[in-house]
Amino acid sequence: METVHFLGQPCHTYGNLPEVGTVAPCYHLTGVDLKEVQCEDFKGKKVVLNIFPSMDTDVCARSVRRFNEEAASMENTVVLCVSMDLPFAMGRFCTLEGIKDVVPASAFRAPLFAQKYGVLMVDGPLAGLLARAVIILDEDRKVIYRELVPEITHEPDYAAALKVIK
Repeated sequence: METVHFLGQPCHTYGNLPEVGTVAPCYHLTGVDLKEVQCEDFKGKKVVLNIFPSMDTDVCARSVRRFNEEAASMENTVVLCVSMDLPFAMGRFCTLEGIKDVVPASAFRAPLFAQKYGVLMVDGPLAGLLARAVIILDEDRKVIYRELVPEITHEPDYAAALKVIK
């Protein structure tokens, strides 16, 4: 269990983020087309897991836009934007924002993703949603970067994450 905060109020997660140097668990998420988005789909690529509570918040939306602009253009790298949002809402957001370089992936049918990656908030006002985190996997799904953002209303450290990808 890890502790994050929402407007200063402590919230706890189910489990812990995978450690740097370990092989990350495989995942099965849902794309905007309702098809599965699986770890096998990105074999041989670096994967940025941009994890957050909901695209319907300003901070989450900014992280999607920022990774769309920066990390998605990096060679051999895919950015998955993961939340509990329904695939329809994710697709609508990306269409309206002109976001085409990230892969929206819903965890609404994937409770094991939230648990295995240690990002499911189990208490506090956002219980049931995902904590804000960035996890970067290398081409062999080994964790090369992890950040659990301590205050959910803050953005992740983009510079540190992008540095690892380069």
